[in-house]
Amino acid sequence: MIEKIETKNAPAAIGPYSQAVRTGSFLFASGQIPVDPVTGKIVEGTTADQARQVFKNIKAVLETAGATEKNVVKATVFLKDMNDFASVNEVYAEFFKDNEVLPARSAVEVARLPKDVKVEIEVQAVL
Repeated sequence: MIEKIETKNAPAAIGPYSQAVRTGSFLFASGQIPVDPVTGKIVEGTTADQARQVFKNIKAVLETAGATEKNVVKATVFLKDMNDFASVNEVYAEFFKDNEVLPARSAVEVARLPKDVKVEIEVQAVL
C-alpha cells in the first residue's frame, strides 16, 4: 500500500508528484526548495538562509508523517554552487544535531534547480 503524505505547512507540489509517500515503514519525501508555504514566495538571501527554509519544509512533511529528523536515514543535497557546501553543511548539522546516528548523505552541484533556487534537499526516513 502506498499512502500520500501532504501538509499545508510545506509548499504544495508544483508538478505531478506528492510531497511524500509512505509505504510500510518507509517514507520517501520529494525534494524541498526554499518556498515559504504561507506566502508561496522563495526565501531570499544566502544559500544558508534558503537551506533553513528547506529544513523547515522538510520538518513539516516529516511531522505530518509522524516522523522527526531522527527518522531520516538518507538525504540528498542539490546545490547550484558547490562553493556553498560549507554554509549549507552548517545548517544541515544544526537540523540533525540531536540525531544519535546521522543520515547517509550525498551532495551534488547541479546546473539549475526549480524556480532558480540555490538549494534543494530530499530525504528518506524509516518510521
